[in-house]
Amino acid sequence: MIEFHIDKDNTVAIYKQLVNEISAAVKDRKLLPGQLIPSMNELSASLGISKETVKKAYGVLREKSIIESRQGKGFYISATKRKDSLSILFLFDKFNDAKQAIVEGFNKEVDLKCKETILIYNQDVKMFEYLVNENLGNFDYYVISPHFKTKADGLEMVAKTLRRIPFSQLILVDNRFPTLKGNYGVAYQDFADDAYNCLMQVSEEFRKVSHITVITRPSSLYCQYIQKGIARFGEECGIETKFASGVPAKIDKGEVFILLNSELDAGLLAIVNCARKSGLEVGSDFYIISYNDSPLDCLVLGGLTTISTNFEEMGQEAARMVNTKTMKTIHIPFGMNKRHTF
Repeated sequence: MIEFHIDKDNTVAIYKQLVNEISAAVKDRKLLPGQLIPSMNELSASLGISKETVKKAYGVLREKSIIESRQGKGFYISATKRKDSLSILFLFDKFNDAKQAIVEGFNKEVDLKCKETILIYNQDVKMFEYLVNENLGNFDYYVISPHFKTKADGLEMVAKTLRRIPFSQLILVDNRFPTLKGNYGVAYQDFADDAYNCLMQVSEEFRKVSHITVITRPSSLYCQYIQKGIARFGEECGIETKFASGVPAKIDKGEVFILLNSELDAGLLAIVNCARKSGLEVGSDFYIISYNDSPLDCLVLGGLTTISTNFEEMGQEAARMVNTKTMKTIHIPFGMNKRHTF
């Protein structure tokens, strides 16, 4: 009988190594349809791993239709034709660091090889409808970020379009779509509550703050909800909170700016330039917190503090739904990435 090998020092989980070993043996025809494979007890003993690890690997292999169990007889290589890869459509409102992290997280966690297509609809309802209709039936799974600048009638059109996708193949990421009822997948952030809860977790740190100034563009899609969470935090903690669309002419000592736009926008540069004229140092005399983490934030201003959901984890949760063929609704909350500026 074929021998399997695992590397306990490898960063790849042992159950995944076992899945890969058996999958490769089937692909290379070292294991043939109908062939008996070791029982969980036999394999755990021969490899020196737990039975639970083997059970998890066999569960994944059964989900992929690579193996099948026969009552009282054990596990066999399945005679059912299996898929060696999946086709995934990522349909995003825009492509940025956050969406890139979702894709990377998905690829890190998904079990099968994937052929991926990324399309952008630019928050346009008609473009979204067109892209969905053009790609119906062409993919195994549809991973979609539902962000739209539209009124109720436009959102109903979006819901109608989403209903055309089989819910067993639909996973929404980054945002919920409450009017769409059904058993589809969701991995989302909750903008208002997440902002409030994230700041409350570090409320002691705000003792050094004189007041909060929140800067955002009026056209920003979800900043109005994040603002509500920040306003609630400020009210409950007794911290004066102001909202502005531009940088004030004067920066006060102890002031914390929360930027709800891109961390590298003109607003950030304007704050830094204004502070330098006043002789104030960021991180000691005043503070900056930005919304949404990016790879560059470790370098900006010696380390830019951010509040952000974990987009990589969001992609990983989407992949787990694909791996198990089980659709869930999973909340990925904000966390604070504390660096030099706060």
